[in-house]
Amino acid sequence: MNKSSIGRARKTSTLLTYLFLILGAVVMIFPFVWMVLTSSKTVAESMQIPPDIFPAQLMLDNFVEAVKSLPFLNLYVNTALMILFRVVCAVVFSSMAGYAFAKLKFRGKNILFTIVLVQMMLPSQIFIIPQYQMVAKLGMANTIFALVFPGLVSAFGTFFLRQAYMGIPNEIGEAAYLDGCNQWQTFTKVMFPLTSSSVAALSVFTAVFAYSDLMWPLVVNSDLKMMTLSSGLATLRGQFSTNFPVLMAGSLLAMLPMVVLYLFFQRQFIEGVAMTGGK
Repeated sequence: MNKSSIGRARKTSTLLTYLFLILGAVVMIFPFVWMVLTSSKTVAESMQIPPDIFPAQLMLDNFVEAVKSLPFLNLYVNTALMILFRVVCAVVFSSMAGYAFAKLKFRGKNILFTIVLVQMMLPSQIFIIPQYQMVAKLGMANTIFALVFPGLVSAFGTFFLRQAYMGIPNEIGEAAYLDGCNQWQTFTKVMFPLTSSSVAALSVFTAVFAYSDLMWPLVVNSDLKMMTLSSGLATLRGQFSTNFPVLMAGSLLAMLPMVVLYLFFQRQFIEGVAMTGGK
């Protein structure tokens, strides 16, 4: 095969790759575009068959009705506090647990880490009933604590940061010990700063998981003013009929915080995906 044939084959392969990526991007972005277009339609247009892609005219009243239907300020605050506290708990407790599993030697270490792995494998819905009973007996239903409760500890965070600490040479900890650091000082002053990129990635993942959590906020908080954005939007869905333009308008308002979060931390998010696959 001559050089010209090889060059044409490479160009064809590159072209097919770009076409495949463009097709995938269109498929993924289409639901978002449809949501934006539906939020500007009338109810009749949103339910028309065959559907009209573009609205006859922009209906900004849907956004006004969505704001009137839901206490968005409370929903934003509840969601922000839930994300904040879950991220703090995940970073603090997962860092300590990950360091212990990676660098310390203690009895029952492998058994305890196996329990962490088993918890990752089980669906989160299994824990809803016992978690709700615990929150109810504490008298903390319809509170911010109830929203944060399942995220006090993170099996995924423990596993993720354990892998990060496993990648740090043991010689660094030994050098810190020779310099006079105890185990806590070695963790806080030497080891933990070396995992800053992993901690940032875990923070982004935890924020995304907390933001998309729907079932637990619906179960534990029945007061609309104590719900999150995802559970609050679920109340816009009627039992027999749904005003889809208003629902889409509310969804568009609800997704703005995560879009802003991604724009600011997209590097950490991409690094986290790459690190998760690599580890």
